[in-house]
Amino acid sequence: MSLLPESLASWIVIAALLFWFVGAYNRLVRLRAAVLQSYVTLDAALSKQLDFVQASITAAAPAEAPSNELLSSIAPLQASTTQLATLLGATRQRPLDAGGMAALATALRVWIGAWQRQHPDAVTVFEADGTLSRPAQPQPGAVTAAVVSSTTEPIAWPEPSAAAEIARGQFNIAVKHYNAAIAQFPALLVAWAVRLRAAAPLL
Repeated sequence: MSLLPESLASWIVIAALLFWFVGAYNRLVRLRAAVLQSYVTLDAALSKQLDFVQASITAAAPAEAPSNELLSSIAPLQASTTQLATLLGATRQRPLDAGGMAALATALRVWIGAWQRQHPDAVTVFEADGTLSRPAQPQPGAVTAAVVSSTTEPIAWPEPSAAAEIARGQFNIAVKHYNAAIAQFPALLVAWAVRLRAAAPLL
């Protein structure tokens, strides 16, 4: 018994399904590529912020042997900078991994808090569109409030530049569109078939 369709209608249905599958797959691939591309920009912006902080740490240390007091004040910022750089390197290999992005977000909040404790007057906040939001006003006991109070709250970046917040906003928007697409029926069937997984924003 032949396994081939015996009617023209069957061929048309199969062709239509194949055409839909290819179209849906291509759309998901484009959205996934947009996430990856936006992460490249975000990675560069975060690396620049790290370089800025590392330069400030180096400049703060005197040429002669630093005092114990200075070392103890700089140590948390240096440790959090090293940790963030390490996690950024790991995330660079798998930017769509939700667990890796969550770890990066946690390290980022710790790093921002360490910077604000070291430089309470040297923080400025930009909106995701690049406009100046306000000078950050950290209060005692709430140095990371600007970071953790809301998932939509802009971050007070160490270097007074809007580039990092713009890149973070664009990455999060790309992730939102990609996740929404792979969760929609019937496109989620395509995502399941080709093993596309949801990504995570940098909050």
